[in-house]
Amino acid sequence: MTKTGTIVTVVVLAVLALVAWEWRYSPMFSKLFGATTQGQLLAEAHYQCDGAKTIDASFYGGGPASTTSSGQPVPTGSVQLTLSDNRSMTLAQTLSADGTRYSDGDPNKQQGQSGAETFVFWSKGNGALVLENNVQKSFIGCIQVVNDPGGLPQVYESGANGFSLRYPANYVAKDYTYQEMGPGKDIHGVKFTIDPAIASGTNLSSDSYISVEQLPNTASCTAEKFLDQVTASTLTEGDTSYSYASSTGAGAGNRYEEQVFAMPGTNPCVAVRYYIHYGAIQNYPDGMVKEFDHNALVNQFDAIRKTLTIVQ
Repeated sequence: MTKTGTIVTVVVLAVLALVAWEWRYSPMFSKLFGATTQGQLLAEAHYQCDGAKTIDASFYGGGPASTTSSGQPVPTGSVQLTLSDNRSMTLAQTLSADGTRYSDGDPNKQQGQSGAETFVFWSKGNGALVLENNVQKSFIGCIQVVNDPGGLPQVYESGANGFSLRYPANYVAKDYTYQEMGPGKDIHGVKFTIDPAIASGTNLSSDSYISVEQLPNTASCTAEKFLDQVTASTLTEGDTSYSYASSTGAGAGNRYEEQVFAMPGTNPCVAVRYYIHYGAIQNYPDGMVKEFDHNALVNQFDAIRKTLTIVQ
């Protein structure tokens, strides 16, 4: 090759390298740099967003990390998304000081410039922020939802309330206010009232429920804040520790049981309440009703509680 040919070749390669680097976040070139090359599958997550919209995400590791000329690391992971509006895409991981961020463009470019970001998926704890052209548009309040462990097909999700939960068919979800703590001590939450079929023909009342409640601006999150005249204890299940308390009451042949599982460290303070209302079985004529299966109901409430996913 002549000297002139060598110079031309070097210049062309340099220009190509510069173009590729400039467009490294584009779907075409990001794969050349390993940004969206699907490496090892790290995790999968299902998100439900406001309006019953959903996102399925598969998170992948990438190749060995590199650095920019200024010494900043260049992430090499990626995420594959399937959206409920029938869109699917693979996004490259980008630098982020908080959570894990993925996009389809160059975060250093201004909106409207060639190669700028048009779609960002930002995973933060149990939630996700979705930006389209730098605006929250179609997918808002996205929260992870655990897989159905069995018998919990319905999903409650509220970005405003900051949690998702699975619950059985025919349970009814409704905003409510707990007022048994006394005047000026209302506690707001969402209750999931049992399927009336569970109570039918038994001494169980159909107003029994499990609820998720919140108290804002609390210095500590303990069960005593949700039940009057009780002493809380620590209850640990696997990696989760609760402040736990229970109470019982009776009146006019009725029985009332409450259990509270408060979650220390949450703010607003989050707690799950079991409210079980039933009639004293001995007060019914023989053969009129059968005694409800207390253990089965508590086990079902336990299964619901363990699907609670909080975003704060």
